[in-house]
Amino acid sequence: MDTVQKLMSGFSLDLGPLKEPLGFIRVLEWVFTIFAFATTGGFSGTTHLTVKCEQEVHDVAPVFSYPFRLSAHPFTIQFCNGSASNLTYLQGDFSSSAEFFVCVGVFGFLYCTATLILYLGYQSVYRQTTRGPFIDLVVTAAFAFLWLVSSSAWGKGLTDVKYATNPEHLVEICKEICQPGEFPAMGRLNASVIFGFLNLILWAGNCWFIYKETAFHKDPNPPTTMEEGGAPGQ
Repeated sequence: MDTVQKLMSGFSLDLGPLKEPLGFIRVLEWVFTIFAFATTGGFSGTTHLTVKCEQEVHDVAPVFSYPFRLSAHPFTIQFCNGSASNLTYLQGDFSSSAEFFVCVGVFGFLYCTATLILYLGYQSVYRQTTRGPFIDLVVTAAFAFLWLVSSSAWGKGLTDVKYATNPEHLVEICKEICQPGEFPAMGRLNASVIFGFLNLILWAGNCWFIYKETAFHKDPNPPTTMEEGGAPGQ
């Protein structure tokens, strides 16, 4: 309780940092990070193929979703002549790259939230010592690298998901009676990769503005003023 009271007593809301690149870019990171993991984590899609018999046409619609363990999504193909249905599974497991991408997004969101509270409520504490800006710089640079790796990995994973759910690829298991249908809508997943690389640009660019707050950029021994140093010649 004492710690909470000390934190609350030191809190002083100041929206001034939002007018500076340091705070403004952090808000952009916060927004684009939400878009990145939300467009991936909440995705659910459907691919289509048709089974054409002499008198009937059966629509087959396999469903897949995040985290894209496609082998966990079965679908049934109804053969002609009243023969038994065939239970089939989508092929491929692309969960590692998708979950890694979402994990980076979630932790990036949490870090943005924490630093925005620090910027807006504890600005004096942030700039009082050299430790705060230095830690902020290191963590921001680390997130920029993670966005590069995760976005690249998820971009490759998305390409594989598109191939595995392509109706023209799925009909190979029943070429004689199956025809490809509508391709699944992948607009949200395409946007997630774009948001990932936009986050890379934002986090990497923000490193410069955070660097300007560190002791590496600021002059540790600023020149004395006339009042402080006395008149020349004295």
